[in-house]
Amino acid sequence: MGSLSGKPTPDHEELPLVDPQPIDRKISPFDIAHQRSSFGDGSEHAGCKCILSGIFRSIKIAMLSTKLNLLVPCGPLAILVDKLTNYHGWVFFLSLFGIVPLAERLGWATEQLAFFTGPTVGGLLNATFGNATELIISMLALQSGMIRVVQQSLLGSILSNMLLVLGCALFGGGIVHFQREQVFDKPSAAMNSGLLLMAVMGLLFPAVLNSTNTELHFGQSELALSRFSSCIMLVAYSAYIFFQLTSQKNLYAHINEEESQTNESSDNDEVADISKWESVVWLSILTFLISVLSEYLVNAIEGASVAMNIPVAFISVILLPIVGNAAEHAGAIMFAVKDKLDISLAVAIGSSTQISMFLIPFTVVVGWVMDRPMSLNFQLFETAILLMTVLVVAFMLQDGTSNYFKGLMLLLCYLIVAASFFVHMDPESVQDKPENYT
Repeated sequence: MGSLSGKPTPDHEELPLVDPQPIDRKISPFDIAHQRSSFGDGSEHAGCKCILSGIFRSIKIAMLSTKLNLLVPCGPLAILVDKLTNYHGWVFFLSLFGIVPLAERLGWATEQLAFFTGPTVGGLLNATFGNATELIISMLALQSGMIRVVQQSLLGSILSNMLLVLGCALFGGGIVHFQREQVFDKPSAAMNSGLLLMAVMGLLFPAVLNSTNTELHFGQSELALSRFSSCIMLVAYSAYIFFQLTSQKNLYAHINEEESQTNESSDNDEVADISKWESVVWLSILTFLISVLSEYLVNAIEGASVAMNIPVAFISVILLPIVGNAAEHAGAIMFAVKDKLDISLAVAIGSSTQISMFLIPFTVVVGWVMDRPMSLNFQLFETAILLMTVLVVAFMLQDGTSNYFKGLMLLLCYLIVAASFFVHMDPESVQDKPENYT
């Protein structure tokens, strides 16, 4: 048909009624913000307003989406108390509480970044950044010459994950699913138990060599053996990661798939709360803030021990790991309650494996570079406790089933460990002499 003016309107000049862009793509919040910025007159004012709006939205999502962030002011308070007073006990506990929400948000930012990296790399990122707090505290303590704090805090993280975190997860899951036993992937648990026993071997031999006075070169053989064993352990852990990402790539993918299934909506898809670059920025900011507070925390350990009359060993092994394991603790219990016990084991046992086979030998190598005598000799008392913990957990998990009684046993074992360190004091010959403690 022609137009009202009598002139025909060619079909190819007709305006499309809909936008030809694909409709199967799910639009995320940061895409909407980008689309809004393309409308209007394109003025500089509108552009700046859109950028500021995006920044405020990102801050709101990151800092106001969890009640745990109510503890964030403890960080600035710790710095203020340190500058104005000499109350090291207050500085220590304020720093401790201030790091807890930052560590939880670090895990959240890693999960957001995992949306853009895929399940395999995302699972590896979660495993790595999950122990970022422990690594930062260890590096700062090592730089200050506090070798025993490094050793005991890393040991405490392993004990906390294997007894406290896993115990709470098994107990909580067993209570909720009281009528039946929960099951998990036994081969994966057995592989992690084997790696933990290898780590115990690496820690046991230098301690025995030192305590029996059978060193070929006194004061040097123990350190040389520790550095050699650390390199071997790093190679073993690298081979383990390669094996999981190639021969058994279903580990990280399986974990991420189960996590997504627990949060499935009617759309069957999840969208990141923030963009990829926002995730990277938040990871950088949170890592920096944790580093700052960790420095105050480490510097206050000795003073807090004296002020509260609590052994440094108890602070390092029991109190410090609670900070780094706060996010893992909540996550492991949540997944166990939802009958996703494989994820709980991956969080607790997997984190312990990474600390024992990567973080501990890594700190030995870094100490080697920094000319610090960091070794795998954790002393016989600590090494014996670690050996018994690994054996108890391995026996608890050997049949591939779980119930509330097993969780209760692990929690009671942790109470025995905590009481042991409360009455334990290092001999004067191995006590730290920090360089920048005043």
